[in-house]
Amino acid sequence: MTAIWTMIAKRIGLGLLTLFVISIIIFGATELLPGDLAKSILGQSATPETVAAFRRELGLDLPAHIRYFNWLAGAVQGDFGTSLANKRAISDLIATRLSNTLFLALYAAAIAIPLSLTLGILAALYRNSVFDRAANALALTSISFPEFFVAYILIFFLARTGLFPSMAQVDAQTAFGDMLYKTFLPALTLTLVVTAHMMRMTRAAIINLLASPYIEMARLKGMSPGRVILKHALPNALAPIITVVALNLAYLITGVVVVEVVFVYPGLGQLMVDSVSKRDFPVVQAVALIFAAAYVLLNLTADVLSTLSNPRLVHRK
Repeated sequence: MTAIWTMIAKRIGLGLLTLFVISIIIFGATELLPGDLAKSILGQSATPETVAAFRRELGLDLPAHIRYFNWLAGAVQGDFGTSLANKRAISDLIATRLSNTLFLALYAAAIAIPLSLTLGILAALYRNSVFDRAANALALTSISFPEFFVAYILIFFLARTGLFPSMAQVDAQTAFGDMLYKTFLPALTLTLVVTAHMMRMTRAAIINLLASPYIEMARLKGMSPGRVILKHALPNALAPIITVVALNLAYLITGVVVVEVVFVYPGLGQLMVDSVSKRDFPVVQAVALIFAAAYVLLNLTADVLSTLSNPRLVHRK
C-alpha cells in the first residue's frame, strides 16, 4: 500500500509541475500577442496620458514576471481577476459556464462510454464478421470528420426537420429535462467523435488477450465466447481501456470549443471565443488554465486507475 501512495504522490507532483509549465506558456503566449491591450480597449482616440493611466490601472506597467506571479498567486486562490469587457469577476463568469461545459461533457460521456464498450466487445466477439467490418468502417468515418462538420450534418438532418433545436440556449432556470433535449445535438456530436477511439481501443485490447494461455484454457473448459470475454479478457484489458476513456473525457471537457460555438452553447468554449474577439485576455488565460488543469487531472486519474487495475504494475516484483 505504501508503494501505491508513493506512486500517487509522484504522479501528483509531476502533474503540478506540468501545470506550472503550462501556466507559463499560457501567460507568455498572451504576452506575445501583437498590439497594445490598453490602446485596443480605449480606442485610437485615447490620449497618451489616458493610455498610461489605464495601463497602471491594469497593472501593465509592471514587469512581465511580476505580473505572472501575481496572476498565478491569484489563480491558486481561485481569483482570476476582473474581466476587461464587463468589469465582472472572472470567477463569477466562469462558474456558470463551467457547470454547463461539465454537464455537456458528462451527458456525452454517459452515451459514449457504454456505447463504445458494447461495440468494442461485440466487435471482438464477432471478429472479422460483417458487424465488425461495418463498425470499424463507421468508426474510421466518424474519426475522419471534424467536429464542426459532424455538427452541421446533424443540424441539417435533425434540426431542420424540427426534431431538435439547432441552438442549445440554456440558462440557470432551464429544467433538467429541457437541458437534455436542447443539448442532445451537441452531446451527440461529441459522442460520434469520441466513440470511435474508445471502441477501437476496447476491441484491440480484448483481441490482444484472446491468444493468451488462460483464455485458451477457458475455451477448452467449454465456456461460451461471451463469458470468456466478459469474465476473463475484459478485466485484464481495463488498463488501456481506462486510459483511452480518460483521455476522451479530457477531450470532452477541453475540446468542446468548436461544438459550443456551432450550437451557441453557453459554456467555457463559447466564453473563450467571445473573450478572444473582445481581447479580454484575463478571461482567456483563466479558461485556458482551467482546460489545462482538467486535462492534467484526468490524465493523472487515468494513470493511477490503470496502474491499480493491473496487479503486475502495482507489485512490480
